[in-house]
Amino acid sequence: VDAFQAWCGPCQTVVDLFRNIRNEVGGDLLHFAVAEVDSIDALEKHRGRCEPLFLFYSGGEQVAVVRGANAPLLQKTILEQL
Repeated sequence: VDAFQAWCGPCQTVVDLFRNIRNEVGGDLLHFAVAEVDSIDALEKHRGRCEPLFLFYSGGEQVAVVRGANAPLLQKTILEQL
């Protein structure tokens, strides 16, 4: 999940990276979403930060977090979680 605030918007570069990885590994294993933290109470603790935040979930539980738009780290985390 690309968790963002309305004033800075989702990270389009990373959304493109996610799409590429999803195409490589297949759509059944990997799902991406964007979420505006200002409008989701469960993400309230992530408000007020000026950095991209990527939350990874499996089976309804958060399993990893990546802060910042670090494409190599994001790709590594995605592949490790799969």
